[in-house]
Amino acid sequence: MFHVEQLRQYMFPNEYDVIVVGAGHAGSEAAAAAANLGSKTLLVTMNLQTIAQMSCNPAMGGIAKGQIVREIDAMGGYSGIVSDKTAIQFKMLNKSKGPAMWSPRVQSDRMRFAETWRLMLENTPNLDFYQEMISGIIVENGKIKGVRTSLGLEIRGKSVVLTNGTFLNGLIHIGDKQFGGGRAGEKASTGITQDLLNLGFEAGRMKTGTPPRVDGRSLDFSKMIEQPGDEIPEKFSYSDQTSALKHQRSCHMSHTSLEVHNILREGFDRSPMFNGSIQSLGPRYCPSIEDKINRFSDKDKHQLFVEPEGWDTVEYYINGFSTSLPEDIQFKALRRVAGFENVKFFRPGYAIEYDYFPPTQLKHTLETKLVSGLYFAGQINGTTGYEEAASQGLMAGINAHLKVKEKESFILQRNEAYIGVLIDDLITKGTEEPYRMFTSRAEYRTLLRQDNADFRLTPKAFEIGLASEKRIRKMEDKKVKSEAFVQFFKETSAAPEDINPILEMRESALVDQSDKMFKFFSRPEVTMEDMKEIASVKNFINDNKLDSEMIEQAEIQVKYSGYIEKEKNNADKLNRLEGLKIPSTFDYTKLKSLSYEAREKLTKIKPATISQASRISGVSPNDVSVLLVYMGR
Repeated sequence: MFHVEQLRQYMFPNEYDVIVVGAGHAGSEAAAAAANLGSKTLLVTMNLQTIAQMSCNPAMGGIAKGQIVREIDAMGGYSGIVSDKTAIQFKMLNKSKGPAMWSPRVQSDRMRFAETWRLMLENTPNLDFYQEMISGIIVENGKIKGVRTSLGLEIRGKSVVLTNGTFLNGLIHIGDKQFGGGRAGEKASTGITQDLLNLGFEAGRMKTGTPPRVDGRSLDFSKMIEQPGDEIPEKFSYSDQTSALKHQRSCHMSHTSLEVHNILREGFDRSPMFNGSIQSLGPRYCPSIEDKINRFSDKDKHQLFVEPEGWDTVEYYINGFSTSLPEDIQFKALRRVAGFENVKFFRPGYAIEYDYFPPTQLKHTLETKLVSGLYFAGQINGTTGYEEAASQGLMAGINAHLKVKEKESFILQRNEAYIGVLIDDLITKGTEEPYRMFTSRAEYRTLLRQDNADFRLTPKAFEIGLASEKRIRKMEDKKVKSEAFVQFFKETSAAPEDINPILEMRESALVDQSDKMFKFFSRPEVTMEDMKEIASVKNFINDNKLDSEMIEQAEIQVKYSGYIEKEKNNADKLNRLEGLKIPSTFDYTKLKSLSYEAREKLTKIKPATISQASRISGVSPNDVSVLLVYMGR
């Protein structure tokens, strides 16, 4: 019979480079990144059957989130490929606005999504798996040395990435009922929080929620508004491994009513949101239905999106009806919604509280400031959403590998990626409520479009060894051909007899002499489809074998060249401040010219650059000037 130490040596004879704790979206991307870069990696989870489980809505992408998925894909992550392979519907949101706002989103097959993720991970070299709860971490002299399991095994690792999601001391609420759990049907994780508190980390509690799941056979879709996918669907991944959908499943839309709201109010006295059982903050931009009718009491209805959970299942997700009200109230109220008169529940909605660690305790690499080699990613940092979690996992996995191999860390700036905005926001500003990404958070969103994530990030990922040579060659071909197409418009003239029929159709001012196509094409009302009517344009596309991505890229570069150039100039100014480093040991208390609040915030956060210091709440432009003067700039 083996003793615990003998068992450890038998099962885990060698020290891992990277140990990833948790196999949600953050953990899966972290494990894939570290392993693909060449680190010997272990992915530990309490249940190997729920790898990359979609705990809430069966969808990927959306406003700003779609840009993040494309960024993950551009760097060689798996989320875009899995999303494409398991999509049942595709939509490009905000298409009526400018391209900086376009955001791809897919409705996903929940079961196939998790299965595809697992199979891709199992086919990733350098990656081992182990199922058990991690109850603690091993730290010696301020450095991570591994993890400790609930069975007492010690697994040694040079770095550890914690991606615990909602499982750290998770507590589920349904009405006045409470029970421990990381999500429905799964137990909570204990032990890690106490270890981190003992090491000096600051912790907090957050809340999120999910709506009921219902039987589609009990719904009357004829009373709802059909929500089909795009007529010509696109896809997330830049790779050739996936293709756009040929067939799609529709979602549907219904609405609540004053009657529904009044029934919901009947349960407020038993609601954990209002009776004090839940005191932590939930996501501001994805509130529960009881929160919505309480905060927006002047509204007599709210939208509900009825989303299928897959190609073949009859299970539906009721987007917009997230709730922790008693199950009898949930059922009674939902039966008053049009199309739900005979609804049958698969399970009720619930809220969940869990531990998180304020992200100001992290470096830009997502490594903790207190423990060398320990990284946090996902909801443990106070974020919400699969996409935000996955992007953090990717970056933590990359940086854990690079640290172990004693290579320079990999950091994305705010003008380079939404991922850069996300991480900088978290570690510079912190968050007291679940953080969700929006396009409005990115001051350089015209540069950070979903269509050019490969241009921005694939070369960087290729340089560190994550993006493949095939990826970089595909990106370079797209870049060269789209730029050549833009140049064609700049150099080629159109005669009045060619351009005036187009201008007349678009009710645009006619011309009486030839001019460069770029000038005509720059008019807001003239589209690429219009320009294709000109023979020379059509010939250029055919002769150079331009695909839809190349054509779209050229159109954006022509239409928005002025805006893009302006943001590039602003970003260059930012980069000059990013280049002004602040030593990690800098003593702000000796700068009496700084405001008291600035000294306090700067000492706590320890910004790496002057630019980061300028973004800290409470640090004024005058404080930044003091820093610049003191540092001789």
